[in-house]
Amino acid sequence: MLILLPPSEGKASEGSGPPVGDLSFPALGKPRTRVLNALIRASKRRDALEVLGLTPGLKGELAKNAALKTAPTLPAAELYTGVLYDNLGLGTLGADARSRAEETVLIFSGLWGVVRITDRIPPYRLSMDVSLPPLGGLAAFWRPLLAKQLDRLPGLVVDLRSATYAAAWQPGDRAVTVRVFRDGKVVSHMAKATRGEIARALLESGADPATPDELAKHLTDRGYAVELAAPQRPNRPWTLDVAL
Repeated sequence: MLILLPPSEGKASEGSGPPVGDLSFPALGKPRTRVLNALIRASKRRDALEVLGLTPGLKGELAKNAALKTAPTLPAAELYTGVLYDNLGLGTLGADARSRAEETVLIFSGLWGVVRITDRIPPYRLSMDVSLPPLGGLAAFWRPLLAKQLDRLPGLVVDLRSATYAAAWQPGDRAVTVRVFRDGKVVSHMAKATRGEIARALLESGADPATPDELAKHLTDRGYAVELAAPQRPNRPWTLDVAL
């Protein structure tokens, strides 16, 4: 099983380790450097806020981006904060669940492509929906590169990403996209919280569902009200709707 997560806009303010070095999926090293260099250049432009889709209140993030090559790092498990990660609670997992998280959780990133929770990276600001000069749209940039690395990984894919990050890799019909509804509507805050809870439940239980039906049954047994739907087109993911 693989558990796919988006990053979070909220991040720890700073790290304490050495500058970024080797990361998981080392074949992505050169593309990561290209994006990093492009981000540093973009962050120094007069129109940097516009290019990166940031509000004036986030102007301080530009200086952080410009210093990424020498910035201190921390594990991805500690870097990402916010509602989903608060409810996932990586720092409070028991030893067995933590080990499973290190093997199964993949966090998608506009800057790094994809990382594991043990990868040490610095705080940064770059969304996957940015068109970064001269690389263009980041989802399109990363898509073939991530497919080459991730298509080979086995197992059911539990996709807890937002649409922005789901665009960077589409695992096909071995994936289950989890959607969260309340009164028939998606509620962003509650959806993030529930996705974090589901990820934690899968890690703590030791479950390794091999099929979408097994995933749905496991979550039903844990008290979730779910509805599973098969793909409507070939090579598209299943959907699992969770009602709050």
